[in-house]
Amino acid sequence: MRNKRLFICAGSTVIIFISSFACAYNQVIDLGTLGGSISTAYSINDSGQIVGRAYNSSGTWRACLFDSTGGGRNTDLGTPGSNESYAYSINNSGQIVGNGRYSPTNYDYRASLFDNTGNGNNTDLGTFGGNQSYALYINNSGRIVGSAYNSSGYAYACLFDKTGAGHNVSLGTLGGNYSEGWSINNSNQIVGWASDSLSQQRACLFDNTGGGHNIDLGTLGGSQSKAWSNNDSEQIVGHAYISSGNWHACLFNAAGNGANIDLGTLGGTDSIAYSNNDIGQIVGYSTINGGSNWHACLFDSTGNGNNIDLNNLIDPASGWVLQAAQDINNNGLIVGFGIHNGQDHAFLLVPEPATLLLIGLGAVMLRKKH
Repeated sequence: MRNKRLFICAGSTVIIFISSFACAYNQVIDLGTLGGSISTAYSINDSGQIVGRAYNSSGTWRACLFDSTGGGRNTDLGTPGSNESYAYSINNSGQIVGNGRYSPTNYDYRASLFDNTGNGNNTDLGTFGGNQSYALYINNSGRIVGSAYNSSGYAYACLFDKTGAGHNVSLGTLGGNYSEGWSINNSNQIVGWASDSLSQQRACLFDNTGGGHNIDLGTLGGSQSKAWSNNDSEQIVGHAYISSGNWHACLFNAAGNGANIDLGTLGGTDSIAYSNNDIGQIVGYSTINGGSNWHACLFDSTGNGNNIDLNNLIDPASGWVLQAAQDINNNGLIVGFGIHNGQDHAFLLVPEPATLLLIGLGAVMLRKKH
């Protein structure tokens, strides 16, 4: 019998002690590449469709719709004009956004709504008059956020016109010259980060009208922070500096009153919470005790430090070192990247049935609370 672990059914007040076997992931799927050596998975929707980036046979990054079975039937999503592209987000309708190199003669990148068939009918989402833009997230209504440059060379968080007609909305900053929108939930709440008047990067809840009533979400005692994800319960996660100068995964208070929760680490000095699903499960990565190596992490959302190294939930003979968890869907499936038999590859973690049962219980209790 393995040691017992604490499993928190996020969204409820019930804490259940179960064996780590019951919490285990019974399958780690290598998602492969597009003929090259490296890949990264960034996003998974509730149907299990996965996007990210992968090397092709020429060693060039391409936006990729992965075959979630690991069978290698990955789809190259093309580019907005040149040879390099990245896919960062997929919604439940299968719409995919990211960016790609726009010109073969320079390294300008443009936000793109990708043709998910791979036939190349991609939509350039434009800029604010500058040369570059980045689409980072799409919600289930098809609203897209990211950042775009203006003609003065400053980049601002952007709510993109998905038609590509250029009616993009600048979301402003916190008094500085730069901002990025990283996530938009299905209530159109937008989070990311923005520079303030001291040029510090601060986690930000944006005014989605573009009216500039943005909220500084604060830190964990240090000077800077970033918000990476928000769910439909309006829980916001990211990372923030602590007083020592290290950064920790953070559950932000949306009111901006500084009552943020330090989610801790896996025993190391630094951590980042990169994604949260609608039942409050939070994933990301952390350094481990005694080293600077990053491991994929499932965070204890209470801040009590019962964080789980996802490498402890898989077969140690799998050949994997899971380095970063990038996204978790509402069924508990996790994607990210790690090292598999010496190769830097994207992965999909599939929970065991017992774990799925607990995830379902958490979702039911969350609905009861509301």
